[in-house]
Amino acid sequence: MSAAAPSLCRSLMAAACLLVATFALAPAARAATSASRVWYPAGAYPELTLPDGRREAVRSMLDITKSMRFGDFVWDEKRIPSGTVWIRVDLPRQILSVFRAGHEIGTAVILYGTDGKPTPTGIFAVLEKKADYYSHSYQAPMPFMLRLTKDGVAIHGSNVLQGRATHGCIGVPLDFARLLFSAANKGDMVVILPQRKETKKNSSR
Repeated sequence: MSAAAPSLCRSLMAAACLLVATFALAPAARAATSASRVWYPAGAYPELTLPDGRREAVRSMLDITKSMRFGDFVWDEKRIPSGTVWIRVDLPRQILSVFRAGHEIGTAVILYGTDGKPTPTGIFAVLEKKADYYSHSYQAPMPFMLRLTKDGVAIHGSNVLQGRATHGCIGVPLDFARLLFSAANKGDMVVILPQRKETKKNSSR
């Protein structure tokens, strides 16, 4: 993981880049709570290809025009219908996106595991939800925990600051974790994309 969060080109596979946002470092970050939206016409939805070859249509994306910093997030589900929720974690770009009924409703800058305790990649399902969870393995609270693996890897609330990492979990801002916990259910799909071979990690993270 680089010391400076990389520029984000949020492309949808074979489609052109739909949105560009740049992560800027800051000692403290303020969280956005809403954003405008890019709507795609019916019959012309871009698609995200999953690691197993399946494709997920995207009906709309959050239109984020300002820089996102460590600790920032955007959540906006106005006018979005109920439906299936799935989560996309892009480790190379250090970003998590939440989709419901094909619409992106949330996105956040994340923390993830270092080389010593890497975050696993692939397709997972939410195995367990617990709002007030404490890890006895690491002697640390993991609020709004969504467990992904039997050995304890989870998405949970964290103090997302530049220079920090996790023991394999995916850390998201606490207020974002609360919203995600409310939106997600057991069994929901979580896709974690691997680091690219050319992506260099800073050993201090």
